Amino acid sequence: MNPKKNILTAILPLLALLPAACSKESPKAVSIGGEIEGLGNDTLYIYGADKLYDHTDTLVTQNGKFTATLQTDTLAATWLLFPSGDQYPIYLGKKEHINIKGSTDDLSALQVEGNRDNELLTEFFTTLKQRQDTTATDSLAARFVETNNNSLASIYVLDRFFVQVPKPDFARIKALADRMTGELKDRPYMDDLLKRIEADERTSPGKLAPLLQLRGSDGKLITRAEFKNQYVLVHFWASWDTLSRQHNAVYRRLHKTEGKHKDFALLGISLDVDSAAWQKAIEQDTLKWRQGSELRGWASSVADLFALQALPANFLLSPTGHIEARNLGEEEVAAKMESLRKAKAEQEKRLNARKTPRRPLPNRSIQKE
Repeated sequence: MNPKKNILTAILPLLALLPAACSKESPKAVSIGGEIEGLGNDTLYIYGADKLYDHTDTLVTQNGKFTATLQTDTLAATWLLFPSGDQYPIYLGKKEHINIKGSTDDLSALQVEGNRDNELLTEFFTTLKQRQDTTATDSLAARFVETNNNSLASIYVLDRFFVQVPKPDFARIKALADRMTGELKDRPYMDDLLKRIEADERTSPGKLAPLLQLRGSDGKLITRAEFKNQYVLVHFWASWDTLSRQHNAVYRRLHKTEGKHKDFALLGISLDVDSAAWQKAIEQDTLKWRQGSELRGWASSVADLFALQALPANFLLSPTGHIEARNLGEEEVAAKMESLRKAKAEQEKRLNARKTPRRPLPNRSIQKE
């Protein structure tokens, strides 16, 4: 018997099955296609918004049109990245057919169809553009999150309109996040965000400030005890951070104006890793108040204790060690200190009034003749 013939005989039935097997769509497949006017012949990229879609795919366009078959294990939040650097959220689910239409003239107004999450977001942005009153954006975004509390699109809206703003209101963010389903809260982004909110709550005004203990630029230990009976404005910066270096000018002015009061002090804490660079920046920026650093960058324990998310940042601590305010501007610091001094003066006035002895009442008793 010819062994080669036997092998061929065994393989032939399997080869016959290949076309049928290849024609079967993968259970993880999702098709994506569309047309973006003005895009021409270029390349788009799809990458994951979190670790649930941990790879990058390319979409080659011809005359603005593109089509591709991608793979996903679950409903995934992704970003569609354009050559301009603009990006747009796209949600991909198994066995779905996602269709995208739009124009490079306005990449924030794409029409995305194929599943509920994409269509909800498309409808939301359409509504926003139809509204002439931009002040309604905040309330519309909040209503979207509350109404669609089981949609991935709500995570995007929450992040864009409430988290990625100059001064996030974490109390409101938490209230909106609490309306979301458990499945959404388990998403990597929401898990990280809820941890941030928890950390933010620890450092909100009125809370006891974390204990401070780190080495100063002079090598001596810095603790809260050395600022007895003082309000301390703790500002976080780094020699490598351009924005915080620029803000050091603000603290120089505050050192000159508020520093003349005995009840006020400044403390700079740097997220540097290079001691020489840190010391040089202190000298260049003329920072004449106490400076400290763990020289561990973002791995510094103070960065975690104060739940820092960005530089520069500041916290105003009271003589009792409580957080009075955070991330104040120059004028806000001056106004806050004036208000605190006024409140203290009024309190001392009331206390002194209580201590003042009363004059004896005149003796009005009638003497008998």
